[in-house]
Amino acid sequence: MPHFKKLTPNLLVADVARSLAFYADVLGFSRGMTVPDAPPFVFGSVTSDAVEIFFNETATAVKEYPALADRPIGASGTMFIEMDAVEAYHTALQGKVTITMPLVTQWYGLKEFAIVDPDGYLITFAERVQQP
Repeated sequence: MPHFKKLTPNLLVADVARSLAFYADVLGFSRGMTVPDAPPFVFGSVTSDAVEIFFNETATAVKEYPALADRPIGASGTMFIEMDAVEAYHTALQGKVTITMPLVTQWYGLKEFAIVDPDGYLITFAERVQQP
């Protein structure tokens, strides 16, 4: 049986620099590596603790993954990031992002909200909470 160690979303984006700026300057991630070292970038990454996200410029990625050629960017699913202090983070993002799901405590014990990034990717931020 394989032992999987990590899952890193690898997102196709229209503009790697724009994605890096959004995730670093708005969401608070740290910028990782870029290819090349200066814009225009074809690849970039951000990190925060155990979370890492890759960004690939669409035209470059299609050369490596031709099956992606006719697919729009954005996903038909969501990225789900578990964190601490979700209420404070929600407050800090007010007016800076498009919130697509308001802050809510779910029946399954998570307080969460969701946003959309500049390329249409949906991200849910969640914190485990005590159930009454």
